[in-house]
Amino acid sequence: MGTARGLIRLLDQDEMGLLHQGALRILEEVGMAIPHAAAQEYLGGAGCRVDRAAQRVRFPAGVVQGALDRMRQDFTLEGRLGGPVPMRYTTNYFTTIPQRLHHDFTANAGGFPPFILDLEGRRRPATLEDVRDAIRLADALENVDLIGLPCSAQDVPGQLRPIEMTAELVKLTSKPGGIEAWTPRDVAYITEMAVVIRGSEAELRQRPFLIGYGEARSPLCVDPNMTDVFIEYVKRGLPQTLDTMPCAGTSAPVTAAGALVVGLAETLSGLVLGYAIDPHAMVALDICPGLMDPRTLLFPYSGADRIPLIAAATQLLSEYYHRPGGCHGGKTDACVPGAQAGIEKALSVIFPILCGATGIGTLGHVENAVTFSPVQLVIDDLIVGYIKRMLRGFEVTPETLALDVIAEVGPGGSYLEHEHTVRNLRRDIWVSDLLERMPWATWDAQEVKGLEEKARSRARRILREHSPAPLDDAQVREIDRIVAAARRELASVSPTPHCRLPLDRDSASLAPEG
Repeated sequence: MGTARGLIRLLDQDEMGLLHQGALRILEEVGMAIPHAAAQEYLGGAGCRVDRAAQRVRFPAGVVQGALDRMRQDFTLEGRLGGPVPMRYTTNYFTTIPQRLHHDFTANAGGFPPFILDLEGRRRPATLEDVRDAIRLADALENVDLIGLPCSAQDVPGQLRPIEMTAELVKLTSKPGGIEAWTPRDVAYITEMAVVIRGSEAELRQRPFLIGYGEARSPLCVDPNMTDVFIEYVKRGLPQTLDTMPCAGTSAPVTAAGALVVGLAETLSGLVLGYAIDPHAMVALDICPGLMDPRTLLFPYSGADRIPLIAAATQLLSEYYHRPGGCHGGKTDACVPGAQAGIEKALSVIFPILCGATGIGTLGHVENAVTFSPVQLVIDDLIVGYIKRMLRGFEVTPETLALDVIAEVGPGGSYLEHEHTVRNLRRDIWVSDLLERMPWATWDAQEVKGLEEKARSRARRILREHSPAPLDDAQVREIDRIVAAARRELASVSPTPHCRLPLDRDSASLAPEG
């Protein structure tokens, strides 16, 4: 089989051990700022040292190691979730699977950007109608396996936004991915929707989806609302990780290893908290580090320095901690589709996959994940298909050697009309109508020229023709009832001046106060 195989490794065993020991030391000596009374109570009961006056929790190395040992053991339990769980920007696993190059990796379109670069080329705040169109477009694309929320409806009140948009997601696609939840109230309503789709709470626990996440605030902090969200998911028996996004040079040391060790310490603290809440919790680790751009102090989503850092984090989690999963990929910091976006997106997909990632996300973003572009999403679908075809390789068998065919055609003959060519053509040769392979005269005579314009044309056609309806009428009515109940509750609740919803770090949008 001429299939791509083997994995690229960035870290050796000693280097992974240094990162692990460094994270243990940070947690024991420095600790985490966790200003949340219930979390402090749980962690104190688990053996952590809680300084309530300073709102600081320190984690003895033995406590952290005990949680890690439990996670590794849980990942081998019979009857454990065997398949991928769509969370946040990709698929994660809560069971052990063989380390390998995943030719069947998943690609996710999501991420909650507040702006859209629409099909007319205007950058503007995204609306609920844009969210619906983005979901329909992603649903029609062959290489988009999971759909989070490709953009964020700015015409929906912030407190209702995760609930309203999750409802649109489940009504418009049969491949929903990770979602956002900003408060425990969001978790309750969104979980209620998930039960409608799965049919029962028991079935939801067996096949979980519509899962948000808690996220640390680097360096070494977990905000109260993110702690609330994390605790709520764990109490409901749903899978959870404490995600981390340390940025080298701003919220972590400027070195890549320093950023990685800060993120590792943060996510390990979440593992301890998860098991402190529930010894049978389904929890794991996640790290998504980056390095600042010294010209702007931005957190770049791509680049020749960040891509290997993401890949190293993937290797560390899967090889050292035995937690397989996906990672950031398909990212660009370019503001519009074009050459830079193509370079960054292709490389940020293929390199982590070659390092063992099970999936990548999120597709369709430009401008550092602040803006969603339907044109870019169509191009990203092409990039993923291109890479999957590359990794699939080709077969070497008596049939594909075609020795009898070669003898039959003979010297100077043509294989074009041969039955063997007809039988194998579509399997062996990959063709895209977006990519150009033609002489100049043919190219010049085209009505639609260039990859970006062809992608724009395809997006318009899909939005004219594609109207998915994955739910039956009764399910749609029940989803609408849940959203209506959330609206009534929101209308009856007075804003809380000092409660701020979390920064969505995949979109750089701050949810409104209240």
